[in-house]
Amino acid sequence: MGIYIFISILVIVACVLQILIVLVQNSKGGGLAANFTSAGQTMGIRKTADFLEKSTWTLAAAILILCVVATATIPRGEASVQSRISNQIQNAVDPNAIPTLPTAVPPSSTTTTPAPAEQQPE
Repeated sequence: MGIYIFISILVIVACVLQILIVLVQNSKGGGLAANFTSAGQTMGIRKTADFLEKSTWTLAAAILILCVVATATIPRGEASVQSRISNQIQNAVDPNAIPTLPTAVPPSSTTTTPAPAEQQPE
């Protein structure tokens, strides 16, 4: 259970970083790279754009791999425990089944025998 939670937290952190990096980028070459216009910078505009693009792809791959690992580490319950959905499926009533109607008369609490009917003369 602990490893699954740890990997889930890593996925959330990677997603937040991915959102931030995508928001910093600008599709027309602006974004974070446009703010650095001084001549004495250590990273040029193109290098910043390359860094952002590489980090976008790296985080996308990391999210994909972490999601696959998280799926593999989902805590499984005991084999005897079934899901609620499978219980409902097993206990479902077939809508095409012919209903069984009660046809027998329930026994009464007093056991009296009916008197024979009197015969009338013909």
